[in-house]
This record gives sequence, structure tokens and C-alpha cells, in this order.
Amino acid sequence: MGLKSFLAKPFAAWEVRRFNKAINNPIRFQERIFKRLLENGRATKFGKDHDFSSIKKYEDFKLKVPVQDYEGLKPYIELVKKGERDILWPGLPKYFGKTSGTTSGTKYIPITTPSINAQVKAARQALTYYIHETKNADFVNGKMIFIQGSPELTKTGGIDTGRLSGIVHHHVPNYLLKNRLPSWETNVIEDWEAKVDAIVEETLKVDMTLFSGIPPWVLMYFERLLERTGKKTVKEVFPNFSLYVHGGVNFEPYKETFRKIIGDDISYIETYPASEGFIGFQISQKEEALILNVDGGIFYEFIPADEIFNEHPTRISLKDVQLNVNYAVILNTDAGLWGYNIGDTVKFVSLKPYKIVVSGRIKHFISAFGEHVIGEEVESAIAALAKTENIVVREFTVAPQINPGEGVLPYHEWFIDFENVPADINAFSAKLNSIMCTKNSYYKDLIDGSILQPLKITVLQDFAFRKYMDSIGKLGGQNKIPRLSNDRAVADQLKQYIV
Repeated sequence: MGLKSFLAKPFAAWEVRRFNKAINNPIRFQERIFKRLLENGRATKFGKDHDFSSIKKYEDFKLKVPVQDYEGLKPYIELVKKGERDILWPGLPKYFGKTSGTTSGTKYIPITTPSINAQVKAARQALTYYIHETKNADFVNGKMIFIQGSPELTKTGGIDTGRLSGIVHHHVPNYLLKNRLPSWETNVIEDWEAKVDAIVEETLKVDMTLFSGIPPWVLMYFERLLERTGKKTVKEVFPNFSLYVHGGVNFEPYKETFRKIIGDDISYIETYPASEGFIGFQISQKEEALILNVDGGIFYEFIPADEIFNEHPTRISLKDVQLNVNYAVILNTDAGLWGYNIGDTVKFVSLKPYKIVVSGRIKHFISAFGEHVIGEEVESAIAALAKTENIVVREFTVAPQINPGEGVLPYHEWFIDFENVPADINAFSAKLNSIMCTKNSYYKDLIDGSILQPLKITVLQDFAFRKYMDSIGKLGGQNKIPRLSNDRAVADQLKQYIV
């Protein structure tokens, strides 16, 4: 046993005890954060514009502060970008986290010293819970890698600016610096293909024990690694590899692919980080739900997902949430985001303690005929069927086909990149359609009523989604493929990759 792994166990026990205080007293911790946020925001421009001085309780806050997305806060963020102080939070943010927007182009999310510290703390807590539960800390003796965007930062109004993963690179604890890969020189390579090849060369002959990153890009690294070594599985290259930390997309559709390419069962930790805050993480290998990070500088609000576009939606704090309801997540943070609709939906699967699963994105749905199919439904359906049919799905997306031709009923079109295509694609499609009918009653009613015909699968070329992301300049990093859309913007681009 190495010294680091020996020390990690008592440290993990101490860290778990500390965070358990928040888990066991979530409402008290949320009320404390709410009060602190208001105190800090009172003297800012936003606080003055929204009369924070008159807010005494949450009900007052709802009356004064609207729910808004990036567009709503953009006028304030533009002032911060010009170097103006005390706009959304006292002083200036330490960083801007750059994220890709749809209507707003590039988004500049303020990140303060407290909020980046909370990000680092939550990532550490996810690992310490794993160590405390499993008593396995051996991975800290080996090399660890986060396959990420470039850590090089630019300046925006004098404020360091970059992707969240690149910013976090600058805050790796000192005791892990010697364990971390890739090197700075490799990490700043802009071309993703070249970067992955460089990471492979850098990791070939070291004892890799932990990997982290978005699943499709980690898989790309694994594939290049096996091509380079001639090995059949990752465990043949890295026999001590035991832990994969993931987040950003639903891992379920990737799980079988990972098991096959790794060649052995390993442990997985799911996390839910975003530039806006670290929202949750897995604390037990016995269940996949995420503990809500109630002590991470975020005061949470929730709106039932089916009301998010209403003029006056139901808006509640944590104490009033219910089980198995899809909620849009609204954040108020110690980086100066107020009433901020992050765009994600979650579902509570436990209230004691508060545990969630990420169920989708507000903008990622199909409701061309009122069916409101969401990400959780399509992801769990394809994962379940692929497992029973022994089929490996590399990637997929779903879009409505509203105008298939005269006299032909519309349908949902599934674009799928299979590693092994089903022998009978029509039978596979019928089974998938049946599962979707059990998951969404509105969809079933439309099928039964002959408004929609059963879904159709369009088989794509190998690694079609990777080629598509490359073609639009979004290969690698933290870029994600939408699992479903209410239009055919992505679908039409994928036509060039049809088998």
C-alpha cells in the first residue's frame, strides 16, 4: 500500500462525515446559503435593480427575481465583460467559463473564487465517498487522466476565460499534481485528433488507474490506444485501471460499449458538473442516483418541466419537491447567477436524502404532435433493448419526420451508429417502438390512433456522429451530441452518413 492510499482512507472518512452534515440537514443548509447569497447580492447592480433590500423570505424573492436564461442575464454579463465591478456579485469574477449557446452564441458564465472552490470540493467529495464505501484507495498511487479541453486561458475584459474543464486544470490539488496526465504541452493541442494521439503516446508506458471525461471522447482515446498497442482490451494495457469518473451525458447507452472495450468490470462514479455549479455526484456504488449538492454555494429552485414555458409556472424550493416529477433546475449561485434556468431537467428518486437522476434537457425533446418525448425515455429504451439483444450502440439521436410524403403517416426517425447492426432491423425497430409506448403514454396514443406510424431506424456509417461533430468543429472536449431534437436540423446533416 502506498503512502497516498494509506492516508486517503482516514481523509475520506473525515470528508464524508463533514458532508453528511449537509445531507442530513439539507433544508437548513439551503436556507443558510439563501441568506448568504442575498447578503452578498444586496449591494450589486442586480441586487439594487431587483430590490434585494426588501427581500426577507423566499416568497419575496420569487416576486422580485424572475426566472431567466442566459439571455435574461446577458445585459449584466456584458457589463462585467467591460470590466465593471459589483454587477452580479461583489467585485469581478475570477473566470468566465465559455460554453456553447444556441440563441446566444458563446456564453460567458461568471465563475468566482467561492464557486470554483466549490467545484473542486465536490469533485473531491465524489472520490472520497467512493474510497470510504469501497475501502479502495489504490487508484491514488497511479496516474490519473481527465480527457478535457485546453487549459490555456484567454482574457475577456481582463478576466481569465476558458472551458470549465480547462479552468479546473489550474486547481488540481498539489498532492495530485505528480499523478495527473496529460502534460500541459499535450493538453493545449487544439486539433482533437492530434491531441488524442499525443495522449496515447504519453500514457502508453505508465500505470493508469483512473480516467475521467465525457464518454464518447474517452472511447475515442481507448480505440486509438488499442490500435496503437495491438491489444484487445484496455485492461491488457492498464491492468490497474479500476475507476472511471464520468458526467455530462447519460452513461447508460455507453455502459455495454465500455465494458466490452475495457475487458473487465470496473467501478464508475457519475458526476453532474456545469460551469454554473457542481450540482450532484454519486456517493454509493450500490445505486446510480446522485446526491444533490446542497452545500455547494447554490440555492436551488425547481419548476415542473411541463410548466417551464408557462407565463406563471409553479416555482418551488427544495423542501417542496416531490418524487418522480420532472423538474427544470433553477440556480442561484455564489457567482451571481440569479433565477438561472440551466436548461436541464432532473427527477427526484429519494427525498431522504435528496437524490436525483438527470432526465434530460428542456430544449431536447420531441413534441411535434404533443407527445413530449424526453431524453430519459429514449436513452433508457435503447439501452434496455440493446442489452437484451446483445447489440452495441455507439451513438444515436432522434428527430421527428413530419412530412414523409403524401399519404404516409409521420414518425420518429432514429439515427443510430451500431457497432453490430441487428440481423433483423425491422424486428429491432418494432421492439424499440413497443418499449417507447410503455414509457410515454402520449406517444402510445398517437401510435394507436394512427396519428404516427411506428418509429423507423436509419442506420449510419461507423463513427458517423464523430464525423459529424468534426465537420461542425465540435470534435472532442466537452461537446455533446443532442440525443433528440424537435426539428430536423441535426437529422438533415446526418443524411450524408447513411449506410
